[in-house]
Formats: sequence, structure tokens, C-alpha cells
Amino acid sequence: GLPEIFTLDALPLLTSDLLLRGSGSGEDSLDRLLPPAGAPRKKSATSLSKTEPPLLRTGKRTIYTAGRPPWYDEHGAQSKEAFVIGLCGGSASGKTTVANKIIEALDVPWVVLLSMDSFYKVLSPEEQVLAAQNDYNFDHPGAFDFELLVATLRKLKQGRSVKIPVYDFTTHRRQKDWKNLYGASVIIFEGIMSFADKELLQLLDMKIFVDTDSDIRLVRRLRRDITERGRDIEGVIKQYNKFVKPAFEQYIEPTMRLADIVVPRGGGNMVAIDLIVQHVHSQLEEHTLLFRRALLASAQQMQQLPQTLSVLESTPQVRGLHTIIRNKETSRDEFIFYSKRLMRLLIEHALTFLPSQPCAVQTPQGHEYEGRRHSGKGITGVSILRAGETMEPALRAVCKDVRIGKILIQTNLDSGEPELHYLRLPKDISEDHIILMDSTVSTGAAAMMAVRVLLDHEVQEDKIMLVSLLMAELGVHSVAYAFPKVKIITTAVDKNLDDFLSRYGSSLKKKPFRHHYSFTCPYSGSNREEPEE
Repeated sequence: GLPEIFTLDALPLLTSDLLLRGSGSGEDSLDRLLPPAGAPRKKSATSLSKTEPPLLRTGKRTIYTAGRPPWYDEHGAQSKEAFVIGLCGGSASGKTTVANKIIEALDVPWVVLLSMDSFYKVLSPEEQVLAAQNDYNFDHPGAFDFELLVATLRKLKQGRSVKIPVYDFTTHRRQKDWKNLYGASVIIFEGIMSFADKELLQLLDMKIFVDTDSDIRLVRRLRRDITERGRDIEGVIKQYNKFVKPAFEQYIEPTMRLADIVVPRGGGNMVAIDLIVQHVHSQLEEHTLLFRRALLASAQQMQQLPQTLSVLESTPQVRGLHTIIRNKETSRDEFIFYSKRLMRLLIEHALTFLPSQPCAVQTPQGHEYEGRRHSGKGITGVSILRAGETMEPALRAVCKDVRIGKILIQTNLDSGEPELHYLRLPKDISEDHIILMDSTVSTGAAAMMAVRVLLDHEVQEDKIMLVSLLMAELGVHSVAYAFPKVKIITTAVDKNLDDFLSRYGSSLKKKPFRHHYSFTCPYSGSNREEPEE
């Protein structure tokens, strides 16, 4: 459910004694590491590569991919791009350790760590044979899929979701299932060829080169490839002398001049890491956006409601239902019962805006009934947690096979801004018609963030319908102005925002509709006593 952070376990050093005895140059100084003559080659039947965890645990805190503030302005457009840090250095130089140290010191809740190792090219059968014999050069720019890498990093920088290939270093193939990765405030991109492509360099806001002694890098590479990638000592040393060391001298070391900061000694250099963190913090503060305040500042009401708004016909039945659910003295049971009736009418009204085609079915009595059938690819319902979940039963009752997604957006009590905390969407929703559900919309801040999330998942704007039981006029104008193709459907629109908040509560404090519906706040007409929040 949660968008994932890509991390690699930091590689521990071997003993200092091994470092000292293995510090000589050339292949002769490493003979003691080779297996005895005639010893059988170690074979690995299964992949030893580890799966990256969905969160980053450090010694001080656990950083989740949650609490992301708005990455767009009040017009719905991209307000700022993510800050991208590029880490380059030799193989096993400690790039991932430096990245984890930066993430820990940044204390930013939404960070993505992207590894260049995920973008190795798929090997042909001939190259597979060479790789099995340790005769394939993985340390050459031609071994990476730079076209896919640049496109992926560019989309991440724009705040859009991407799919990351998972490369298996034992089979030298990409796994069938790719990983979904969402945009972030800070992106840390690390790899041995991070500075080798001009297009890639243009996407990096800060370039860092991790400089580590060659003997230390060799020992780390031995430890990593043997324990995590199913390799043997002889093959690792052969590949190091034939490909890794020459590639470092030819392709990697010369790019040090392109770096903004050179970090000697890797993750142990806290002075350099503190300098990097201070610079990133200053860049993030320059782009801080007070989103909800911007919406309220632009609260000049237009002369008429937007054409994309559709209000359920105000029949005597609808007016009667509104009278009951708006009455503060209504009991909880009645509130839920009549809210469900109104939600069912609203969902049925929303379905009339979906594309359809004539259809005739044969009834069990032998009669032919002419109706209409949805002509689109599919229908997906997305509820804005937690109040939006109350509308799911009505949607499921009408559309039995509908897919359901969930987005949790909550208000930061310190800043008053909406933040994205949780995201779970069905696969391949880009071609579906989306019914976005929330029980009430006041300023429209949460609804706009949810729409922006769907757009970042490549859902077409004209295929999104925002369905809400009750809306304030400010929320209608905010959503319609930012996303003019989104269809807005509700049962009633309150003209005055103050009246709306006085009835249903400020979104900065609590959601009485959700609380009243789920019995988590006091209400009149009940024998139970509930404490105030």
C-alpha cells in the first residue's frame, strides 16, 4: 500500500587485519583468498539478493513514505520539482551508506532512494554465458539502460509515479514484477555511472562524489558479491582486475571534476554530510508553499458555479433527506440510514455521466429489456480516507465488480496543510473512469491533492468524477479552477463557507460527518455517552 523507498543494506567492513594484509597491488597479493587448487566451484541455485524494505530504519528514527505536503499550487499545476541528489563513486565505495546518513540527518518524511543497479540491461543468451563465466563487463556505460533511467528519474522529479525494474544479479535478468515508486520531496540517486550521461546530469540538483580507498572498495565488493549475489571469490577477483578497476580509472574517476562536493572516507565523514544536509534544507525552505492559505486567499466567489458541477435534482425526497441529516438533533441511527439513502441516489446520479451504449438483455420471463451498458474500459472507486469510505457501500451496491482504491489525506495541525499519508490504488487504472469519493468538501484542499495523485498515476483528467455528499462553494471553485475537466457531482452546495464549517466543523479540527457516522463523537438522541474529543 505505501509508496516504497529503495534502500540497500550498508556493507560492513572486514577486519582491519584483512585490510592491511590485502593492501598490495596486483593479483598476486590476493592469492590467499583463492580456493585451493582443484576445489569445486561454488554454485548458487537460488537468488541471494535481498528485497528492499518499504521504509527506512535508522538508529534514531524510522522514516516512512508518508506525510507528503502539496507538490502543486492552488491552480493544480506543478509548483516545485523534487530536489535530486546524485551520488557517484566506485563500486562498493559506500554510496548507499552516505545516502542513508543523509536521509537520517535530513529528517524529511518523504524521501526516495533510487539505485542505478536496477537499470542494468537485460542480457542476451550469449551475454548470459559470458556473465556466468565472469567475462561480461557490468562496469561499462553500455551495460545500463540510460533511456529508461532518464525517463524514470524525470518523472520522479516531476512528482509522478513510476515503475522500477527489479534486477536479479544471480540470473542477470529483470524480475517479472516491477516495483511502484511514488514521487518525493527529495530524491537520492546513486550509482557508479551517475555522472556518465549528459541528460542525467541535467536532472541532478546536487552532485556528490564518494571517494574511498581502492583496497577498502575491493574488500567491500568481495563481501557483498559473495554474500548477496551468489558469487565465488575467484570470479569476483577476476572480474575486478579485468573490468572493475579499469572502468573506474577510465569512466568513473574522471567524473569527480563534475561533482559539487567530494566526500572522502564515505559514510564516516560527518562534516561533509552535515554540509550537504544544510544545503538541502535551505533549498526546501525556499520552495515552501502554504497551500490551504493560498486557497482561502483566492476565495473571491465567481458569479456562477462552474459548468462541470452537477447537483442532484432537489426533489421533495432529497430536500427531506437533507433536512434530517443537517439537523443536529438527529439520532445516529437515523443519520446513518438517511445518509445511506442520499448516497445511493448520488452514486446513481454520478453513473449517468459515464460513457454508455445501448444494450438489450433477455429477462427470465422471456421479455427483452433495453437499457445501457458502460462502454469504457473499467470503473474504479477511490475513497479519500476516512470520510470517503462511508460512500463505498453505495458504490458497491450499484457496481458489483467495481475496484476500490484508498487515499489517506490528513491535515497537519502545525501548518494547517493537507498531507498525503497513505496510498493504495488498483493496478492499471490509467484508462479507467475514476469515481473519487469524499463525504464533505470545504476548501477543496484534500480533494485537489487526491486528484493530483490520480493525474500523477496517468489517469486522464476528463475521466475523474469527484463525488461528494455536501460541498462548500469555495471547494467547488477551487477544484473546478485547478482541474477544469474533472466532473464535480454533489447533492448540495452551501454558498457561504462559514455556514458550511459551522454545520460540519472546520477541517482543521475534526470531521463531524465521519465521527457522527462511525459513532466516535457525541450526538443527540442517544442513550450512550461519549467523551468530547
